[in-house]
Amino acid sequence: MVQREKQLERLRNLRDTNLIKVVTGIRRAGKSTLFKQFQQELLVSGVDERNIISLNLEDMQNEPLLERHVLHDYIMMRVDKNEKNYVFFDEIQNVNEFERVVDSLFVKDYIDLYITGSNAYFLSSDLATLLTGRYLEIYLPPFSFAEYVSGYTGDISERGRAGILDDFMTFGGLPETLNLLNGGQRGEIINYVSTVFSTIVEKDIMKRNKVKSKTDFELVARFLLDSVGSIVSPNNIAGYMTSTGNKIDNETVKNYLDVLCDAFLFHRVQRYDIKGKRLLQTLNKYYTTDIGFISALLGKSAKVDAGHLLENIVFIELQRRYTEIYIGKNAETEVDFVVKDRDKNTFYFQVSLTVRDKTTLERELRPLQTIRDHNSKYLLTLDPEEPVYNGIIQRNVAKWLLEN
Repeated sequence: MVQREKQLERLRNLRDTNLIKVVTGIRRAGKSTLFKQFQQELLVSGVDERNIISLNLEDMQNEPLLERHVLHDYIMMRVDKNEKNYVFFDEIQNVNEFERVVDSLFVKDYIDLYITGSNAYFLSSDLATLLTGRYLEIYLPPFSFAEYVSGYTGDISERGRAGILDDFMTFGGLPETLNLLNGGQRGEIINYVSTVFSTIVEKDIMKRNKVKSKTDFELVARFLLDSVGSIVSPNNIAGYMTSTGNKIDNETVKNYLDVLCDAFLFHRVQRYDIKGKRLLQTLNKYYTTDIGFISALLGKSAKVDAGHLLENIVFIELQRRYTEIYIGKNAETEVDFVVKDRDKNTFYFQVSLTVRDKTTLERELRPLQTIRDHNSKYLLTLDPEEPVYNGIIQRNVAKWLLEN
């Protein structure tokens, strides 16, 4: 079992603090497994098993607990008021007015509360209003490439990092895809990933959002998957869909884009004016949370090129390492990513499959060369060479992805 060390470390640090620990992320990213790993650590540390209460609120046997009063009474009957109790709710958004249960349990000093949810909606509106300043979100994405490699049971030396990266770019990082790959069931992976996407649409979107047309909604999702790494807007999506016979207005598209991001299927990335040091309000990019969705939903019909697939993988990794991520605009050139760490230090990243061709190298270096500040600049490629060009550091992307 792959240890989700970054998220486990945060749970360890937040244990027994006066905060609700909220783990978010798409379905099948490993939230339930993360809780199991942390619960095992609690047992090892000396917590008695009876003081750990864990409920999966999508399990049919827990269906009677989906009424808030019943759930609250059930927990209160099980806790020991003279000891610390660790209460875990998986997919809490299935409970009607769950925020009231959470608020009531939170104020009891003998309960340390942990919850998960598969839709950002449950962190908005009522929960945010009721619990402002009392919860901390821990985002759990699918496996990183480093986690993927750590769980790969085949002969890494035989295939090499590049071969495993090919699998990662095709199948994505949902934990079960790695289990299928390790079990010799490669042919089942695409169907599994497609099923996960459909489940997210049905359970986390259609049931909780006002979607006028499921067909149009899925067409918008497919458009985004086919456009990762490209600048898109509600206007050009609506225009394209209307031209193909699916008439849709800009406001509906805008709503669908918000819903897709709330369900953690996509991440919206704004443009940043490097020279003016300000955010630009139009022409964003969207990256998918798991690259496997592209193969699963678009297959051979996908128009997105391998360079943009690699760019999406780099985005997902940057999201793990930095607190702010933007698309960089500097005069007439564009830098793939401008990122900032917690101390507001700035870094620039350009991504390309290969720069062995002189013309390609010059094209990829130019956006970084036009930046006049002294912040670190990186060019990530699949090439094994790692030269430095007047301060611009070229890195092999597989090696970079494996770094802590």
